[in-house]
Amino acid sequence: MELTLSTLPKTWLLDIDGTLVKHNGYKEGGDVLLPGVEEFFSQLSPEDVVVLLTARPESNREETERFLQESGIRYDTILFGLPTGERILVNDDKPSGLSMGCVVRKRRDAPLRVDVKIDPSL
Repeated sequence: MELTLSTLPKTWLLDIDGTLVKHNGYKEGGDVLLPGVEEFFSQLSPEDVVVLLTARPESNREETERFLQESGIRYDTILFGLPTGERILVNDDKPSGLSMGCVVRKRRDAPLRVDVKIDPSL
């Protein structure tokens, strides 16, 4: 999937299990990064904010953060203990017409393949 985005700093909301790491890997011997995750993170601007989302209980924070740090996955915050249902983003568009809400859906445990293109005209 290709995302064409503006030059503005972004906020990335990313699920952990099934998106960045093998689903329930932490329950089955340890987390494993999915293919494409390192490449995806290498495309993000240092100005971007990364918020990770997970239904994992708060009791898994230390183990999860250690794995992410050892794997070189940068983030600004992690929200633990979220419900297992849908995640809904509601956001307004800029008066210029710039869409301020994007969604990328992927199959659980599939490689993370998102090509980020920056368009200065947006």
